Amino acid sequence: MAERVLHVAGGHGGAFDVKAGDVFVLVDLEGQQAIDFVAFSAADQGETLSGIETRLALRSLYIKCGDVLMSSRGRPMLEIVEDTIGTHDYTVPACDASRFAVDFGCPGHRNCLDNMYEPLRAYGIRTPLALPEPFNFFQNSPVVEDGRTAVVDPPSRPGDRIALRALMDVVCAVSSCPQDIIPGNGLRPTPVEVRYPAEEA
Repeated sequence: MAERVLHVAGGHGGAFDVKAGDVFVLVDLEGQQAIDFVAFSAADQGETLSGIETRLALRSLYIKCGDVLMSSRGRPMLEIVEDTIGTHDYTVPACDASRFAVDFGCPGHRNCLDNMYEPLRAYGIRTPLALPEPFNFFQNSPVVEDGRTAVVDPPSRPGDRIALRALMDVVCAVSSCPQDIIPGNGLRPTPVEVRYPAEEA
């Protein structure tokens, strides 16, 4: 089957769609790059990938190969079929414009929420409020001694990947997280790729 490649520049975002049964791959090209990820049902954009429903189903703060990620309606949406790193997060919300402006004093800084919303507008998403909380692939968010969630640089190396099988037709978006002020991407946002099946001619 032919393959499409969505190249996402460091600190930017992109969107794509896949059919039920298709496998798509997210690749950290240079290492230590977190990838924020959201997904919507193509049939009903009110149904989204859900960290809450996934935690309820898995009873775990962590995800691994073989796990099924659930939709906001409690239906299986994606299955992890390959994972070369095993370090991911689905508890931390996407960075947004207000966080960079208020917490870091950097108004206008690129951010994951806008990175994912902008390309999703072509799929009919009309407000960033429609985006669910993301799955942050490759993000290293350990639970530390006092019960807080830390964010430190990922252990991923060039070429590390996670592959997911769509269990329904989905529209997806990714952000190569643009955080370059505190640890999380080695202080240097870098490009990522999405590889997914091309439509039959």
